[in-house]
Amino acid sequence: MSSSATPISDPKSQLPKTMGFWDVLLFNIATVLGPRWIAAAGHNGTSSISLWVIAALFFFVPGAFVINELSSRFPQEGGLYVWAKEAFGDFHGFVAGWTYWIYTVFYFPGLLLASASMSAYVIGEKGGPLSQDRTFLLLVSIALLLVAVLLNIIGLNIGKWLQNAGGVGTYLPLLVLVGVALLIFFRGGSATHFTLANMMPTWNWDTVNFWSQIAFAFTGLELVSAMSEEVRDPRRTLPRAVFGAGALIAFMYIVGTFAILTLVPAGDLDPKSGVFHAITAGSVMLKIGFLGILAAILVTVGNAGGVGSTVAGIARVPFVVGIDRYLPAAFGKIHPRWKTPYVSILVQAGVSGAILLLSQIKSETVQAAYQMLIDAAIILYFIPFLYMFAGVVKLAGRKDRAENPHAILIPGGKLGLWVCGILGFVVVLLGIFVSLVPPGDTVNKLSFELRLVGGTLASIFLGLILYWRGVREKTVRGKES
Repeated sequence: MSSSATPISDPKSQLPKTMGFWDVLLFNIATVLGPRWIAAAGHNGTSSISLWVIAALFFFVPGAFVINELSSRFPQEGGLYVWAKEAFGDFHGFVAGWTYWIYTVFYFPGLLLASASMSAYVIGEKGGPLSQDRTFLLLVSIALLLVAVLLNIIGLNIGKWLQNAGGVGTYLPLLVLVGVALLIFFRGGSATHFTLANMMPTWNWDTVNFWSQIAFAFTGLELVSAMSEEVRDPRRTLPRAVFGAGALIAFMYIVGTFAILTLVPAGDLDPKSGVFHAITAGSVMLKIGFLGILAAILVTVGNAGGVGSTVAGIARVPFVVGIDRYLPAAFGKIHPRWKTPYVSILVQAGVSGAILLLSQIKSETVQAAYQMLIDAAIILYFIPFLYMFAGVVKLAGRKDRAENPHAILIPGGKLGLWVCGILGFVVVLLGIFVSLVPPGDTVNKLSFELRLVGGTLASIFLGLILYWRGVREKTVRGKES
């Protein structure tokens, strides 16, 4: 075999290293920071500000430390799947990898609906009614999904520019939001009265359900670790990009919530497109209406980048599981020309598109469909996080932690590690439970619960069937060899 040939048994070696520090930083911003979470926080009211601070201190910061330690100790393609497998074995690794992947079939429709709703404001104030129109939302959602899939199949050397544009296109409109809010505040005051008392958490069923969304809004820093073998110098690049993006994201969530409530009262905010309602309203008051249109254009690009980054990162998990033969071997295939895990990307997009259509056909309202998709995504997505936070504790006693010169360890020694692991695990477990609580304005709570629980359990059971099939086939091949 010539030196230029690549063994078929090692498709990961065909993946080009295309991502540097700025690519990873912007990838993280595009993946984690969501204008819709600021809109949802504004809709929830002033108490969201304290919820952001609590989630940042007790979940986001410990999570960043854990991700940096695990990604520096185990910088292989696959991220959370690899970490859970190292800590708990193949079966638990599969469960973590499967739920991490399958959550996207619920997450993408919710993300796409929110992105389409925001893009309606490209035409200015007239976009308000359009942001609630089912036909418009479906058409724009499918278009965004197709663009993200196409660019990521062609390759990260092209697809990363969508992610980079996504990071910039997400952050700049939120800076515009903050700037417009400051001008309005100094000229005429705030639409919302802020006090220390009303910024404290208000414990009702809506807040309980919303807590899981606050925690979920801070997730995503781990995603690029699934692409470690496509990052240049991952042991050095990933931790720096995690800390840099993390600081920018936490700052914007808190300041952005202040800004949106300065411009529009909580009761008038749509939890999907409220940011652009606020920017449009503020820019009209300042007689610079084009700012709202500019922000909507930027965030449409930002949302496309967010979809693209999630497609790119998540698709690497079934790709690696397919190489391990716990999923059909086709998942582990690399495109002969573009060197991307194209089968995984196409399956992911196809199932997500189907769920998007079904959610709209079967739901009472756009908002009911959106909320159910978000809750199902949170439950599935948080399962691998339970493995991650438990895994960092389980792996603490391995020799490589002390001997690996490249490891970026959690500060505070074993005590710091246990604190981060336990805090993260408890917050994630709480997030799963509160996601099962229907929002206070749900019309048919029993139907909501049955569809939510039934959909998540069916998704997990499907994965277990595929796992047992893979184990059986591996056993048969082992006996034949």
